[in-house]
Parts: sequence; C-alpha cells; structure tokens
Amino acid sequence: MTTAQPLDLPDLPAGLRLVVVDMDGTLLDGRGEVPDGLWPLLERLRAAGVAFAPASGRQYATLERTFAPALDGMVFIAENGTMVVRDGVELSSTTLEREAVTGVVAAVRRVVAEGRDAGTVVCGKRTAYVERTDEAFLAEVRRYYAALEVVDDLDAVDDAFVKVAVHDAEAAEPVGEALAGFRASHQVVVSGAHWVDVMPAGVTKGDAVRRLQDELGIGPEHTVAFGDYLNDLEMLDAAEGSFAMANAHPEVLRRARHRAPAHTEAGVLTVVGALLDRADAAGPAGPAGAPGAA
Repeated sequence: MTTAQPLDLPDLPAGLRLVVVDMDGTLLDGRGEVPDGLWPLLERLRAAGVAFAPASGRQYATLERTFAPALDGMVFIAENGTMVVRDGVELSSTTLEREAVTGVVAAVRRVVAEGRDAGTVVCGKRTAYVERTDEAFLAEVRRYYAALEVVDDLDAVDDAFVKVAVHDAEAAEPVGEALAGFRASHQVVVSGAHWVDVMPAGVTKGDAVRRLQDELGIGPEHTVAFGDYLNDLEMLDAAEGSFAMANAHPEVLRRARHRAPAHTEAGVLTVVGALLDRADAAGPAGPAGAPGAA
C-alpha cells in the first residue's frame, strides 16, 4: 500500500484572493473535460471572497460556454492574455495590426506549400476565422473556438484581431521556426504540442494577470496560479503561489515554486481545496477570510 505524498502548499500570509488556472493539461481532466468537483469548489471560493480566473489560449466564447453553470463574477483571461473579460464586460484587450496578421497568414501558406499539414486561425474579437475547410482541421479548431467562421480568404477578414493561432498536425516547433521572424516585433509562443500563437509584443497570460490584479487591488502575494506549458510561464511568475502540474513541461517544472498533482488526478481541485481547508481551520481571520475580496 502506497502513502500519498503531502501536498506542496504555499504560505500566503497576505491571504488568498485570486486563483488563476490554465485549461488543457491543468484544470481539464484526461478526457479534456471540466472535472465535476470544480462546481462545488467554485461555490466555496465565491463564499470566501476569492476570484477564479481561467487563463487560456482559447477564445472568450469558448470559455464562456465551458463555464456556463458558474459565470457570475468569473473572470476570463482569453486568447493567451489578449482579452480579459468579467461578467461579460471587457476589462482589457490588446490587438494586432493587420500587417502582422497578413504576414503570418502568408508564412503559413508557404510552409503548407512545402508540405506541412498546418492551418491558420485568425482570432478576432467577434469570432475566429479559418480558410481551411477539411474536417480533420476543423474538428481540432472547434475544440478551442466555439465562435468560428469559414471564409474564402483570411486576408479579406474585417475585425479587430487579438491573436493568430497556427495548428500543425505533426508538431508545433517547425511552424514556430517559420514564424521566428516575427519574434523581434511580436510575441510568438508555443502554446501546445501542435499550436503556435502570434500576439502583440509584450502580451502574455502573466501580463493579463497583473492587469487583473490591479483591477482587484491585490498583488502576487494574494495569488495562486496553475500551469503546464510554455505559454504559462509568465502567468506563474505573477503569483507567489505558482504551481506546475506534475505532468508539466520541464521548463515549467523548473520555473514554478510548487508542484501540484497531475491534471488526471484533479491536481488543481486538490490544492485549492486544501488551501481553503487550511483557511477554514484558521478561522474568520485566516488567509481566505477577507470579506468582499473579489
């Protein structure tokens, strides 16, 4: 019989006020679904005055659909930090210039012509756009983009752009290299095993978390964050309670201060539940006991 390892919990003397979680490989279970235990945990967080913020490369419409049972007061950090929305109201956004969008589209068209199985998603504020129409690609894109429009020509789209996402069916790194020329002027990040995102310079999940902290009047000392991949690094830097999932990328494991059980073991729920239990045991003046926190 094995003995469970003790949880690696942070000391947050300033009190827990904000929980930020990545989605894929972090909050979602092995089937890519929200674990059932999240919904009662959200009730506990709300009662304790702790804000909960999913932080994802997914679009806002997708996150809103996923968390439909518990939208009241929830903050969404969408599109890898380019949009922050609370109660349906945009708190902040950062947009891409059209020239960058057309440049990325052209670069991906070139690698496709060379034989790569890649496709581009132009992410606008209204919806996401694709020009590739095969079902294999569309099925993958629909996992992350609930609002999606197929167009004849991505260069003709009229919207405010927040991100360009590129999917490669084999691996993200070759497409990332093809987009390396944008790194001097834009944020280019490998956001998953098959995805590369191009965003405005300086925009990361971490930048969005800091904007949210300013909005809530709190700091890193009030924040715990959970992530598993390279696009989560700056987000983890913005939290004193930074957690790498046990299944995380090696660089994330090096960067985070703490470890959480794997996403297949409900690691986020386990750690956050333990933090709330500790606060409850400490009484009304405990870490999460500040009323009206968020």
